[in-house]
Amino acid sequence: MTLTWGDPAAPLVVLALHGRGRDPADMAATAARFGDVPARFVAPRAAGDSWYPKPFLEPFDENRDALLRALDVVDDQLARLADEGAGRDRVVLWGFSQGACLAAHHVLVRDPRPCAGLVLHTGGFVGPDPVPGPPAGSLAPTPAVLRSVSRDPWVPAHRVRETASLLAGAGARVDLRIDDGGEHVITDEACAAAAGLLHAVAVGGRA
Repeated sequence: MTLTWGDPAAPLVVLALHGRGRDPADMAATAARFGDVPARFVAPRAAGDSWYPKPFLEPFDENRDALLRALDVVDDQLARLADEGAGRDRVVLWGFSQGACLAAHHVLVRDPRPCAGLVLHTGGFVGPDPVPGPPAGSLAPTPAVLRSVSRDPWVPAHRVRETASLLAGAGARVDLRIDDGGEHVITDEACAAAAGLLHAVAVGGRA
């Protein structure tokens, strides 16, 4: 199942990837906190509301098969959007928690190419070990907003920082902020930062 909402004629499309145990409706509720943004949203639903079975820092093989299938879902969605006339220069990838991990792994490992923007709310690449960074410049000039809290119970701040460093090394223009806190939530500031990226990209091509 895929949920869509927003203006079909909007200049941007946001591919929204939900967290573990959540669903596209949860992403729609969060997107409402962005305010009026120049985008339509497309949110696929993971089987069983989980993109992969184990925590994202577990040994990679524990999640490999399911993660590869989830990455295929992202590829399929991007291909469908391209067929509809929304190429990567019009698509912003947005994920929360497990969905943010999926989005991060997609742009860093599966398919490191520029897109209109990237919003990672509390997530990072998958696996316990570092991954090779994409080639220098391969993500330029993609704007990327990364937000988390210092004591998130599921996603350690160091992985968010590592992900930001890899994105920046590949040419993405990274806006990283990690606030003090210990709740697994998307803050009001994180919503405002996502909305700011969308407005900036819609006006200027890329933020």
